[in-house]
Amino acid sequence: MTSSPPHARRVVLLAYPDCQVLDVAGPWQVFASANTLAGRSLYELNLVARSPGTLVTNGGLTMMAGLDWQGLEALGTPDTLLVAGGSGVFHQCRQRYHIDGLRELAPDIRRLGAICTGAFLLAEAGLLDDRQATTHWRHCAALAGQVARELVMFLHRPGGQAQFSEALLNQQRATGRLRELLDRLHADPAADHDLESMAAYLSVTPRHLSRLFRRHLDTTPGAYLTRLRLEGARMHLLDARATPSLDRLATQWRLGRAEQLRRLFHRQYGVSPSVYRQRFGTHSDTTLAEEAPCP
Repeated sequence: MTSSPPHARRVVLLAYPDCQVLDVAGPWQVFASANTLAGRSLYELNLVARSPGTLVTNGGLTMMAGLDWQGLEALGTPDTLLVAGGSGVFHQCRQRYHIDGLRELAPDIRRLGAICTGAFLLAEAGLLDDRQATTHWRHCAALAGQVARELVMFLHRPGGQAQFSEALLNQQRATGRLRELLDRLHADPAADHDLESMAAYLSVTPRHLSRLFRRHLDTTPGAYLTRLRLEGARMHLLDARATPSLDRLATQWRLGRAEQLRRLFHRQYGVSPSVYRQRFGTHSDTTLAEEAPCP
């Protein structure tokens, strides 16, 4: 008499807007490949999000989530849940929805984990209290500091033009002369750009330029440029060997003075420049010069 095959273990990946696409696709493919190689379903895979439907990752790729927390509860407790990492995790850490869901599920689940910065969401939910945890680059600091830090959110166009991946989706939406202007801004965000010079480049009035940005990018020229400069300052913060002066960093990227840079940085990334460098920088052993202690 032959025994019945064991039931497939259900594995759930938690995703959210601006998560890292590899943090979802990588683990998903590992379990899917195990099913293929075994010739049977060892794992049943589900993608859960705040609501069923599409979400956009920080690389611009759209994913489809099949479940929300209520749908997951209806299916019963999964065997494994993994939280994806990515730049959007800091926004999620300020929301209650996923934190409450994780707290409710944690006591009953066999295996709960996270990929990369997804660990911060587990920590915010209190699920890492009195436990040791790490993000993957801490195990291979030199390589990860250059490559694995969100892969790396700093890309290069042919010919050496720098791009910032958080703005790639907007850049791809633009066409014609507006796309040429965006390419120019991405190439050197710290250059002496202003509303008048950007409008002159397109041979339009400043008012018309603002309308173009609103229509195609849902932002203003100034806000778009500030976002690029802030991203440049963020990358400099991560990669600098010596601890940079916040005033000098603000001046270099035309972001005002140190206090203004702090406010912009916290608004965009959810933490202070000092904390961000300590968590993610390749050389993060010291506190930023002129940076006040974080509360």
